[in-house]
Amino acid sequence: MTKDVIALTPKMPDAAALLVALAAGGAELDAAPAGDGAVVQLLGAGGRPLVSVEAPVLVQVPGEAERLLGTPAATPVWWTETRASTAVPEAAELAGAVAGRLAEVLGGAVWPEGSGRLTPVPVASEASAAPAPVGALPTVDVVTESTAVVLADRPVVPLTAWLSDVLRTTAAFGAALHIVTPAHCRLSLPLRTALTGAPNRWVVQDPAGGYYDGLSGAVLGWRDGTFAPVRDAQDQPRLAAAFKRPAAGAGERRLTVQLRTEHPAEADTLLGGALETAWRTLTGEAPAGWGTAEPVNLPWSPRQFTDLARGRMPEPTLVTAVGRPDRPALATARVTRTATGVEEDATLSLGYGPSEEVPLAALEGLAEALVSGHGLVSMLVSLGPGRRDLSLVPRFETPAVPVSFTLGAQGVAEATLTQARRPPLALKPAQIGPQRRPGLHYPLGDGTDPAAWETLSTLLAHLRTAVPPLP
Repeated sequence: MTKDVIALTPKMPDAAALLVALAAGGAELDAAPAGDGAVVQLLGAGGRPLVSVEAPVLVQVPGEAERLLGTPAATPVWWTETRASTAVPEAAELAGAVAGRLAEVLGGAVWPEGSGRLTPVPVASEASAAPAPVGALPTVDVVTESTAVVLADRPVVPLTAWLSDVLRTTAAFGAALHIVTPAHCRLSLPLRTALTGAPNRWVVQDPAGGYYDGLSGAVLGWRDGTFAPVRDAQDQPRLAAAFKRPAAGAGERRLTVQLRTEHPAEADTLLGGALETAWRTLTGEAPAGWGTAEPVNLPWSPRQFTDLARGRMPEPTLVTAVGRPDRPALATARVTRTATGVEEDATLSLGYGPSEEVPLAALEGLAEALVSGHGLVSMLVSLGPGRRDLSLVPRFETPAVPVSFTLGAQGVAEATLTQARRPPLALKPAQIGPQRRPGLHYPLGDGTDPAAWETLSTLLAHLRTAVPPLP
């Protein structure tokens, strides 16, 4: 596995500290920038990257180290990732030495515990003389014509800035990203969302041997330079036995709120308001932090979020938001410039333990607030099994069940209020929002009856509208 070692320090790793850390491999190793200066690499004799040190990130959001690493850390904290190549046996120890020296100089800690070291690590392996393949991605373990393979082993594999870059690069070349992990690893929700759909995959090493897809359960084999489903005699994909085992955390649930809003493209438009309203309504507080990758590093600020999205237009902006450690909540939001304005698509997920009450009674009030003040287009809320900490395990989970659907004022006007108020169903929608331009909120159940899917399908056909697929 690629060895990830992280230095968590109270002080910023400055140039002097980085020089001390990079000297861990001895004077015979070269250091060179990569990724437009965002990464420093220690290079072997033939120019092969041995260890990549990412630019330090100041994490100001409490709980991020514990969420992603299982290790509490005081905030603010400087988070510096080092990643070792699998091409050279000594590289893993070298990554530990780089991180260990940073922590020693700056008074911090190293994750995983015990992986840091202070003594130099000479690199004598002949593999260091092998040149890196032309066009190789830094510290990607295997690259073929069709697929980039990353090997990872950490409690939660997050959507880091580095992985985001790899995803963008592979997509630009029409290639796939396959992340290979042991069965004990979990994915963060943002990374799971990014990997949704072919050709990208979460490839899990089956304890009984072989590999399977951590999201679909299909048994996988390495063929023609990529992981592909292994088919049975009827040419159907086989389901891995490990995928069918019960997931841990029985009785834990995940509430998912998918909402879409539209705003005019004006100078005073402020983004993030609908997401913050949903967060406050369902948790009692605003998001704790936001960022473009994990770990989420910035305190929540709709103004900064808006400035970032405005600076990137007409390209879309994708961000992640998190809540406080004792109330698990996580959201991804995508901002897109359209012909008529600015569209926000957000998916907010909240985790609940077996004895915690899910705030279903607050959904109608949330719908009212979003229709009245945030340009709601539609909102779909669903409830289903899921870990309270919102990470994903490579196990089958019963699909979530719709709880409610809300149609905003524009959709109601297009369908006509008379039509929208009278679906061919045994339910009565609540009229919400301004009297002149109302929305409608449709209760679908308490999340326990799968028949709610059929009810939702009938309702959407009646309204002639659609909602994005559930994550």
